[in-house]
Amino acid sequence: MYLSLFLTFLRIGAFTIGGGYAMLPLIEREAVGRKWMSREEFVDVLAVAQAMPGIFAVNIAIFIGYRLKKTPGSIVCCLAAVLPSFLMILTIALCFAHIKDNAWVDRMFRGIRPVVVALIAVPCLSAAKTVGITWQTAVIPIAAALLIWQMGVSPVYIVLLAAAGGWLYGRLMGRL
Repeated sequence: MYLSLFLTFLRIGAFTIGGGYAMLPLIEREAVGRKWMSREEFVDVLAVAQAMPGIFAVNIAIFIGYRLKKTPGSIVCCLAAVLPSFLMILTIALCFAHIKDNAWVDRMFRGIRPVVVALIAVPCLSAAKTVGITWQTAVIPIAAALLIWQMGVSPVYIVLLAAAGGWLYGRLMGRL
């Protein structure tokens, strides 16, 4: 089981470009597809991992490893998720002086950008579908994104406002 966890997260770490958000579709497919957790549990883990400090894809890997094999599993998943990026950055740092002004490298990274956007959009849409966001309720995340992007509102205030709104909604609906 440790080898399976290690190889899974090593592959995810090695073949995703664009950081944690780009890793999400692969992590979700593996975690849900292998029945390590349900889709709803994955969305909950995603929310908690984003609220914690650190690289949230690594936080998710640590959580999955801990859930399956406790502390040794979390260490294995963390190392496997981080190792490919560490080795790539180390290689780039060693070669940076030779590639920083290379037009081919610049064009390659420009070509990767749209793919990274798609890799980020897929888990967002999947999470929205899983938690039951409809076109009517999509107003809330769209408004939050616009407040942050266009008006420069701190995400901290958005989270606090959402928590207060959720609490108030629960009180009004008699759930709390």
